Amino acid sequence: MLVTVKGGVATQLRGDPEHPFTRGFLCAKVSRYLDRTYHPERLKTPLLRDGPKGSGKFKPIEWDEAIARVAAAINAARHGTEGPQSILPYSYAGTMGKLQGSSLDRRLFHAIGASLLDRTICATAGAAGCGITLGTRAVVDTEAVGGNRLFINWGSNTAVTNSHLWVRMVEARRRGARIITIDPFESRTAERSDQWLAIRPATDAALAMSIAHVLLRDNLVDHDYLAAHASGLREFSARALADYAPRTVAAVCGLDEAVIEELARLYGTTRPSLIRLNYGLQRHGGGGMAVRVITCLPALTGDWRHPGSGALLSTSQSYPTRSDSEFQRMDLIPPGTRTINMTRLAEALEGREPGPPVKVLVVYNANPAAVCPDQGRVTAGLRRDDLFTVVLEHFLTDTARHADIVLPATTQLEHWDIHTSYGHLHVQVNEPAIPPLGQSLPNTEIFRRLGRALGLPPELFSASDEELIDEVLSESTRGTPFPPPGALKGISRDLLVAKGAIRLNLPSPYAPFSHGGFGTPDGKCNLWGNPGQQPRHVPPHEDPRERPDLASRYPLQLLSPPEPSFLNSSFANIPSLKANAGEPRLLIHPDDASPRGVVSGSMVRVFNGRGAFQARAEVAAKSRVGVVVAPGIWWAADTADGANANSTTSTELTDFGAGATFFDNLVQVEPLSETAGAP
Repeated sequence: MLVTVKGGVATQLRGDPEHPFTRGFLCAKVSRYLDRTYHPERLKTPLLRDGPKGSGKFKPIEWDEAIARVAAAINAARHGTEGPQSILPYSYAGTMGKLQGSSLDRRLFHAIGASLLDRTICATAGAAGCGITLGTRAVVDTEAVGGNRLFINWGSNTAVTNSHLWVRMVEARRRGARIITIDPFESRTAERSDQWLAIRPATDAALAMSIAHVLLRDNLVDHDYLAAHASGLREFSARALADYAPRTVAAVCGLDEAVIEELARLYGTTRPSLIRLNYGLQRHGGGGMAVRVITCLPALTGDWRHPGSGALLSTSQSYPTRSDSEFQRMDLIPPGTRTINMTRLAEALEGREPGPPVKVLVVYNANPAAVCPDQGRVTAGLRRDDLFTVVLEHFLTDTARHADIVLPATTQLEHWDIHTSYGHLHVQVNEPAIPPLGQSLPNTEIFRRLGRALGLPPELFSASDEELIDEVLSESTRGTPFPPPGALKGISRDLLVAKGAIRLNLPSPYAPFSHGGFGTPDGKCNLWGNPGQQPRHVPPHEDPRERPDLASRYPLQLLSPPEPSFLNSSFANIPSLKANAGEPRLLIHPDDASPRGVVSGSMVRVFNGRGAFQARAEVAAKSRVGVVVAPGIWWAADTADGANANSTTSTELTDFGAGATFFDNLVQVEPLSETAGAP
């Protein structure tokens, strides 16, 4: 993005027309980034709690006092009876730069021996599933997708969450391509597609295996590609042909047998094709397996031969930057240090994880009080009197309101960083366009100051942010066929500052797996694998078909995808975006609304044994019968009862990757009077 600055103030922000993939436009959320940077509620000074936890009452303090108080709390914990593992860093993707997201913070926590955080809340199930099949992520050259004749958006609201790719899909459609979306609810992508297949939630692996059944049965596979670049075909074929006939799978997926047959034949006879799979379909008990099976399909059809074709989950593994183990100094981690899964923060704050209780929590680039599953238990844990919580933030988020100390952080416009991508193949430097507002500081500088206050080795924090960028760009050898070595050769900080985004040193167009070269040990697409990894349908934890006891009380499957106006919780306080979103809502099918006495515009209560939240009903045939949808994530101040959809979600984990299962969630819905939710 390009920023116009006058007198030290950013006055205009727009897309960069020279960027080969984004081509000069920004998504609706990021286009309002100046509203975020100059928001009247932006934090500009360190804060000390001056009231009960959760009250949002604070008083300003100076940086020296803030750092001293944080260092004292950390030292008391690390040298106390519970030891350093009673300290837990909690961060995710509030900023995704290599510096402000994961650099000096990691060095500090590794050096003091704090508990490690398994950052699982978004994408680890799919990453693990892809890893089993491909040895890396499902990646394509997104600048080359225009040659495809078929696009399948599978659990991906591409028009909203990947708008630059969606534009290329639409351009290809003008040349005759077809767009199909597989999703339990009619997202904006489904609305704009040529066909919407309303699959039953969490049955994607069964559908993928049934597609494979038809491809193999009708000889619609690329035998040459499979012979040269895949392993386990015999065993895979036997299972698909024996167990996943469309007639059998139709009842599992909630799709007509004829629809499955038609989809499979279309996919088997249309070359080239691209499956855009995303994170929604992996957020259930069998989510890793779902991605693992879907990413087998392009090997069957040979779509990996073609640039821009095959399957796309993320391009993130294409960047051979300095390895995390080196850059983040993982060698400093004491042997035996425990790892806490971030999805199970509720359990960690309750002292139910192995090891010492969490006494100090340091939160940055994250808003766990809003986004973590089982919200009620998380917020109860954050209110513990014996927990010292530090939050690095731009605003008083739901989490920051529970802090003892809040430290004001810079936005993207105010600091240095280096960015790779998971949607294209370019690397880009993030230059500060304006000075930090107020007393806000980059995360890197905050951790430098904290490192000094803790007496840690100065060399861990001596590099400037510009020098850290140089470190990141020092290419590491991964020892695997993918990513290809040399992709960063010649790309330097100075060149990025001078030129802007630079594409990796890869062929253009690029087909990474056209001749095999997968990241697996043998370089082949792994169709079968070890016991426990062999393709099959893994039902969700809370499937009405598998759990009739639970479904008798909570018969509706709840999905909670991002509100199109927000980016999870990150932009949920921007007035213009809130105005676009309206208010918390629940999409409910007329056949589910009528017997419950729910009408459009009425307030409803959504609940299960974990918790409840309130929303405005929107009755429409935009989801399958038996599926309700609550777009989010809303902050507590903007809800009728201080809760969002995560008050009902579970801390259960996925089969692979120990990921979150947000969409594996049975609930009931009941109408409320208009005054029931009044704050």
